[in-house]
Formats: sequence, C-alpha cells, structure tokens
Amino acid sequence: MPNCGMTEISTICSRIVKAVCDVYVGDKNLVEKMLAAALTNGNILFEDYPGLGKTLLAKVFARVIGADYRRVQFTPDLLPSDIIGVKIWRGDRFEFVKGPIFTNVLLADEINRSPPKTQAALLEAMEEKQITVEGETFSLSMPFFVLATQNPIEQEGTYPLPEAQMDRFMLRMRPGYPESIEEEMEILRRRISWRKDDPTEDVEPVVSLETFRRIQDAVEAVYVDKSILKYISELVRATREHELVELGSSPRGGLALLKLARALAVMDGRDFVIPDDVKRVAVEALAHRVILKFEYAVEGLRAEEVVEEILNSVRVPKYEAQES
Repeated sequence: MPNCGMTEISTICSRIVKAVCDVYVGDKNLVEKMLAAALTNGNILFEDYPGLGKTLLAKVFARVIGADYRRVQFTPDLLPSDIIGVKIWRGDRFEFVKGPIFTNVLLADEINRSPPKTQAALLEAMEEKQITVEGETFSLSMPFFVLATQNPIEQEGTYPLPEAQMDRFMLRMRPGYPESIEEEMEILRRRISWRKDDPTEDVEPVVSLETFRRIQDAVEAVYVDKSILKYISELVRATREHELVELGSSPRGGLALLKLARALAVMDGRDFVIPDDVKRVAVEALAHRVILKFEYAVEGLRAEEVVEEILNSVRVPKYEAQES
C-alpha cells in the first residue's frame, strides 16, 4: 500500500467493517471500535451473556483482516504452558514448542474460568507483545491482540480478573442482545443461507496482513493537538478525583484513549484527531479501569455512568482543522 492516502485507507476500513457486518448481526458501532483497537494492537474484553456471537465476531474479524487466529477455551485445569508453550527434551537439547499464543488474534474464551496463575500467563503478551520462558524471550508476530470473553452473571467456578489484567484491556465492550425483532430474524435468515453453523471458512480477506500493518503505521502518523492531549488528561484525572470513585484510571487509560482516537481519525479519513474521536470511545476505554466506592457499587451504580457524567462535565476543546 505504498503512497496510500487517508481517503483510500478510510475506504479500506469501511470495507473491513462491512465484511464483518455481512456475517455478524449486531451493532456496527461495536465493530468499528473493535477495528480501532485492532489498528493499535489493543486487547478487547467482551463481557456479556453466552450465545451473543462473540466467538463468531472474533473469528470473522480475523479472517477479514487476513490474520492468523487461535482460540483457547479457558478451564479450571488449564496451565500457563497450555497457552504460551513449553520446552521439551529432543534427545540432545531442549526445544521450545510454541503454544497457541503465537498467532495474530488470540480468542481467550471464558477467560475468568481459569485460576489467576493461568490468566497471568497473558499479561506479558498483552502489554509487551512478547513472552518469556525460562529466561528466554520470544517476540510475537505483529499484529497481535487478545479478544477475551467472560460471562458477567455466572460466578460459580470463576476467578474474577485482577485489576492489573483488566487494565491491560484497551476496551471492555458488551455486544448485547439484538435490538429488534428484525435483527433476530436476520440471524435466522443468515443461518439458513449459510447451510452450516460456522460460515467463517467461506469468508474472504478484505486486506492482506501486510496492508493491515501499513494502516497501523498510518495511525502512528496522526497529528494530535496539545488541546486534545489536555482533554484526555483531564478526563483521566477526573476519574481519580470523582467523589464516588475509590480507584480511578491509570495513565494507561489515557494512552488507550490517545491510540483509539488516532485510529478513529484514520478510519474517518483524517490525519488529525478531533474531540469527538476521544468522546466516542471514552466509556469503553475507561469504565473498566474505575473502581467505585463500596457503598455506591452495592446500590447498583455502574462505572459507565460515572464516566458518562465525567464526559458531560469536562470542557471539550474547540475543534479547528489542523495542518499535518
């Protein structure tokens, strides 16, 4: 994709979103935010009820961007070596046998069903894009990001994700139930047309993995005005200073907003960030990094509500087009 302009990149991104939505029935806005995170190698946590198409969405997305895909079903007896790999004796030396984490898109299905030691096996990979086995470091292929799922209702036999791991997810999103009877019917119609339960093997890539990497490079070149940087910083600090919050967002939350805003700008055909880019993903990027005070949490208050209140209270910088 040499000398590819922002308009062409925006067109490619639109084709990626359309190709995913041609299979997955759901919120297009969710797919766009998923693409924005993927363009920055950001990890995503899908927290919702079973049967809402989270696995299908992950598989289709990986196929559309031409990426390698692996799925790990997290269970109570899953070991860290089952994810990252293990060294075995090959007669005269130890040889490292790579685990499923050596891929581009890793689906960690029902991640909270494994104990903390196994969950922790993902931490280094999610943040540093590498793993360490017995003192030896192995880099992961780019792009690399984790798509994890968990059921927020069923608690028996689960291990809540620690704050350190939650903080490594760029976004926490909830696909939700179909919004209308028409969407419910569309799911049934598509199943009839597929003539099978899993249509992903018939999905053709929209872009090559090399082109996807080049789009990622374009994201890094997006201009961000200092007024936007101040806006992001004020949002993050406001989560720490809010009277209902016990623990606010870490600086990693601000970095997530910065990366996502630049990706959304590229998807929209711009080489500069506007405040709406930040506002569009603020709730999904910050809410899971916020811990409410106990008395408000037990009353049913949600962190998303607090972040929305902060968005409405922090002054939005005036937008002026910038020259790159």
